[in-house]
Amino acid sequence: MDDGKAAVAAASELFRVLSADVRLAIVLQLLDSPRSVQQLVAALDVRQPLVSQHLRVLRAARLVVAEQRARERVYRLVDEHVRHIVADALLHAAEG
Repeated sequence: MDDGKAAVAAASELFRVLSADVRLAIVLQLLDSPRSVQQLVAALDVRQPLVSQHLRVLRAARLVVAEQRARERVYRLVDEHVRHIVADALLHAAEG
């Protein structure tokens, strides 16, 4: 596969991962600051196993990373690219 096709496939996978409402909501929470699973559960009003499942998908897609802090894992966005993609998508959706 040439570089152009590989890039399109990777971008398509990124959008697939972000297409789930809960995953997008998690990313939105992480735009402001890193959060623990418990903080995400409380903010999203979603059960902990579901949040953990979606965090695994986001980690596998290399959109978030986890850091161990004391007795909890704290999740943050990998880089500013993720922040821009999501923020721009929300702005675009709000215009429509």
